[in-house]
Amino acid sequence: MSFNLPADHPQRLPLHNEVHARPPEALQAPLRLSFLALISESTEREREIALVRELAERYGRAPPPPDANHYSDNLGPFRIKWERHTEFTRYKFIAEGAFDDPFAQPAIQVLPPDWLAALSGRVITAAHLGLQVAGASPADPGEVAARYFGGNTLIGSGVAGGGAVALTDFRIHDDGFSRYLVENQRMSRRQAGRMIQRLMEIETYRMLALLALPVARQLGPSLADWEGQLVEITTAMAGAVEQDEPLLLDRLTRLSAAIESSLSSTHYRFGAANAYYELVDRRIAELREERIQGLQTFEEFTERRLAPAMNTCRWIGARQQSLSERVARASQLLSTRVDITREKQNHALLESMNRRAKLQLRLQETVEGLSVAAITYYVVGLIGYAAKGLKAGGMALDPDIVMGLSIPLVALAAALGVRQIRRMVKRERAPAGG
Repeated sequence: MSFNLPADHPQRLPLHNEVHARPPEALQAPLRLSFLALISESTEREREIALVRELAERYGRAPPPPDANHYSDNLGPFRIKWERHTEFTRYKFIAEGAFDDPFAQPAIQVLPPDWLAALSGRVITAAHLGLQVAGASPADPGEVAARYFGGNTLIGSGVAGGGAVALTDFRIHDDGFSRYLVENQRMSRRQAGRMIQRLMEIETYRMLALLALPVARQLGPSLADWEGQLVEITTAMAGAVEQDEPLLLDRLTRLSAAIESSLSSTHYRFGAANAYYELVDRRIAELREERIQGLQTFEEFTERRLAPAMNTCRWIGARQQSLSERVARASQLLSTRVDITREKQNHALLESMNRRAKLQLRLQETVEGLSVAAITYYVVGLIGYAAKGLKAGGMALDPDIVMGLSIPLVALAAALGVRQIRRMVKRERAPAGG
């Protein structure tokens, strides 16, 4: 039956199928498993899928598509499961069948050496795991440690609510791999696959979380230096005068830039560490551990060894964030002081400009008065010459009287003319000023 529904969202099917994309392998004891987690650059992604395709074709199996992010198949001598994640790529190689020592005869031993040598990336986790049937290992943990773990102290517990026993020493051995031994007592194949995947994820996410620890240790001295600089600057601010404020603001700006640069470069690493640590805690909870007398559980070991490192990273991250906020507050305070100083300077400048404008206006009025007097003097003089000429021509005029009578008229005309010119100048300046 079909229904006339609107078109699917472009991401509906990919998102729906994502929950089924990477199911754990169904594992049947006895078997050996080798696990690799490689951190690789984005430029190496094409090479990774090309190598997986090459391996599948070498054993006559259908290769994954070029854009695949995961792949699993039985290649005959071994099974492979390959998964690409955001920051790393992981490989599982599984060799089924009985064995004497899973670490002397690891699953990775059956892979083509040239193919292994061509893998790209940097190893962050490498582990061998043996899955045995109940009763295949010595009952005493000390004998197990001597036989499989070089006599090292074991960490382990009953897992899956007593369905299996998982043991490790959390050490990297001479071959570059850590070791896990799991004795299956009553787990189904799917349960065994999920349990082993959790153990490998605990190993991987534990290491990925710890990548933040060197960053935190390296950042510590810089934070101490920056905090000292901030103390010096804020102490100087308390007694600073106006001339010191620009220099202090420049020092604060440089300090803020250094801290923000550090925040940008470490934010991802610290955030990822918190996320990986939460995954480790979640996977340990999913083990459903039961104590084995005399052994630390996975939870106890993690709390004692990983938790302090994560607390250090969180403290350094919080310290860095707090320092950034303190510098921002100091910068804001000093900027406010600088702004107030600038406002005072601008106010003084405006007052000075007003005084100059008033002086200029008075000077202009004085000049205008002198101009009217000068114009009147010269025009009246011209009128006097004209009156003298008319008198010489026979007209009965007294040049002195004519000049005297013309003075008020000429002065008034000159004053009106100067005022008119001033108004025209103001009208021409008005659009530019507006």
